Amino acid sequence: MISLGIGDVTRPLCPAVIEAMHRATDEMAHKETFRGYGPEQGYEFLREAILKNDFLPRGIHLDVDEVFINDGAKSDTGNFQEILHWDNFIGVTDPIYPVYIDSNVMIGRCGTFEDGRWTNVRYMPCTAENGFVPQIPTDQHVDIIYLCYPNNPTGTVITKQELRKWVNYALKNDALILYDAAYQAYIQDPDIPHSIYEIRGARKCAIEFRSYSKTAGFTGIRCGYTIVPKDVTLATFEGERLPVHQLWHRRQCTKFNGTSYVSQRAAEAIYTPEGKAQVKETIDYYMQNAHLLLTTLRNLGYECYGGENAPYVWMKTPVGMDSWQFFEALLYGANVVCTPGVGFGPSGEGYVRFTAFGTRANTEEALRRISEWTKK
Repeated sequence: MISLGIGDVTRPLCPAVIEAMHRATDEMAHKETFRGYGPEQGYEFLREAILKNDFLPRGIHLDVDEVFINDGAKSDTGNFQEILHWDNFIGVTDPIYPVYIDSNVMIGRCGTFEDGRWTNVRYMPCTAENGFVPQIPTDQHVDIIYLCYPNNPTGTVITKQELRKWVNYALKNDALILYDAAYQAYIQDPDIPHSIYEIRGARKCAIEFRSYSKTAGFTGIRCGYTIVPKDVTLATFEGERLPVHQLWHRRQCTKFNGTSYVSQRAAEAIYTPEGKAQVKETIDYYMQNAHLLLTTLRNLGYECYGGENAPYVWMKTPVGMDSWQFFEALLYGANVVCTPGVGFGPSGEGYVRFTAFGTRANTEEALRRISEWTKK
């Protein structure tokens, strides 16, 4: 059985990261360099490295205290809605990473589940028919907008022109954008934005989440960060404007004890010259897998998307087969696991997702099996 379903990494941590972790571990063994509780917002050495390497080269200027280190983007994308009132109306691109909706369901924000949808969620379809471009809502107000680019699960990206439309909508309608950029390191096209803050005005309406899980293989180490600009404010029922930065700072200090020192030193190491080169090599490896998946599946006659700026390939199932039917047929016919698209939302029906995070050998063998099965 070969799994091309779950988006977990298979390459080991790069040498620069391992060396940094060893040094940090040794520090913890001596009284003079031992560290207990760290700052809930993260150590300044990592926050400064983030600003210097991830944002300044793109002309984005942020303050060091606008960076909050976390134990992975999944945590903060799920937790951030805790500081917002339960009756805010959310909008999501569809299909979507399930955490965005499920975390809101848990707090009671999404209404009731009817016919595969939550009644208090605005689903914005992203399918082949509309070029995977979500349409700005015009018939109802949306308070919280979830965007993920490069997108999980479709592997598609958003242009600066389209992203600007969302920033303009948020500014005009006093909405908050929660922007998940966990896969930005996989972007190959120089014209595709890596950060929402490349768009003028986004500092006033957007929060950005990033992760080292897929960038540097930290799925088992747990480290990422969230950018909360001080310019973002939201209104209370009384009309008072409150800075979101202040609310999130309070939340983190109350409910989070910070990311481990060892993990943060490991993350810092990916910004060294050696770390950058080694991380790029790993990303190139996964993107070569993505290229193999995309070209092979297309040559077999399947309609596929993504795989060019993201480590996922989104494939349309053959006519007459829904997501689960194709999943089961592939499982028993080729002993290969994919992810049924309907699990990511209503518009995911009729698609499946393949991950490029497998080993090269498993990816090639899975494609060989799929080829033989398809041609039968």
